[in-house]
Amino acid sequence: MRKLITLFVLSLLLVIGLPNLPQALSQSSLGEIRGVWITKNDSDIWLDSNILNSKIQELAQLNFNTIYPVVWNSGYVSYDSAVAKRLGIQDFVRKGLQNQDIIADIVEKGHENGLLVIPWFEFGFMTPPTSELAMKHPKWLTTRLDGSKTGDSAAGQVVWLNPFHPQVQKFITDLVVEVCRKYKVDGIQFDDHLALPKDFGYDSYTVNLYKQEMKKNPPGNPQDADWMKWRADKITEFVERLHSKVKQINPNFIFSVAPNPYHTAYNSFLQDWKTWVNKGIVDELIIQVYRDDLNSFVNELKKPELQNARKKISSGVAILTGLRNNPTPINFIEDKVKKAKQYGLGVSFFYYETLLQEKVDESTEMRKSSIKALFYAPKSRFRHEVKVSVF
Repeated sequence: MRKLITLFVLSLLLVIGLPNLPQALSQSSLGEIRGVWITKNDSDIWLDSNILNSKIQELAQLNFNTIYPVVWNSGYVSYDSAVAKRLGIQDFVRKGLQNQDIIADIVEKGHENGLLVIPWFEFGFMTPPTSELAMKHPKWLTTRLDGSKTGDSAAGQVVWLNPFHPQVQKFITDLVVEVCRKYKVDGIQFDDHLALPKDFGYDSYTVNLYKQEMKKNPPGNPQDADWMKWRADKITEFVERLHSKVKQINPNFIFSVAPNPYHTAYNSFLQDWKTWVNKGIVDELIIQVYRDDLNSFVNELKKPELQNARKKISSGVAILTGLRNNPTPINFIEDKVKKAKQYGLGVSFFYYETLLQEKVDESTEMRKSSIKALFYAPKSRFRHEVKVSVF
């Protein structure tokens, strides 16, 4: 009889959900991540609504469950933005070939095919030096100790918006709020650019703020531990406020981040995502582990901060499927996905164009078959299909 009562109580808890349920249930409530990023390089598939529909149907048939379309890139947004217009940085808004709103079309077709759609604010605090944003708002930019502003990135020469400046914070927040209210999205995502390279932060605004709070000048050494922590903590405070804004719009929105492994994220870019996870201000974590060696890839999966995160929130690893016209061999992709699963992690592929792209001895159909074998059964992430609620 006692066993029957215990089973009844456990069953009741699973049905109604309680705040003190184990945190591991929160991880499962968002499900296994099977995602892919849709970049500006993929514009050929999202301009034509019919092609977009067939490609998203294909992703659904391959048992993907999440797509991350870019909405903020190179100082411009991918939609008609009142926020951008107010700042005078609204680029030509490219409509689809059927005169459709491209982002709305992606969201609609994604949902029709059972995919979560999480817009990706790719550039974060980064922008090209020639962008209207940088040219019209020079006081928003931060500098190194020597006053220089420009740095190298995977996207070429860039400058950095000052993440400590209230007007910069308002601008980024307003863009996020606008997307969350304008489209029926499932959340938003930032990556390793919701950050600041450690050499920056010597602009006059930040120096004065530091002097006001710490009663001394910032150290000349950008790697000074206290100076790094002060700047990292300021970014964390902003992320906490941004997360709160998103949740005010819809508590079920997923606040996703896709940073570098922690040792790089913090020591090179002041991005303290380990603290973000521990503070509960992110709902999904996808670590960029773009390694060309399987052993070094696996070493990152073992890191305690990532293994700790996966026990608290939906967590995964980003896998590089290649660069334009140079797709990664599918057997290497398979090996990485299998290792990620072994360590309890989901995956997201960077990026769509190279995911299924042909290469020597690998047809598109062959690559599709390999992915379908990896994702052999559907895994939905829609919250309304989950019977356990953890809030």
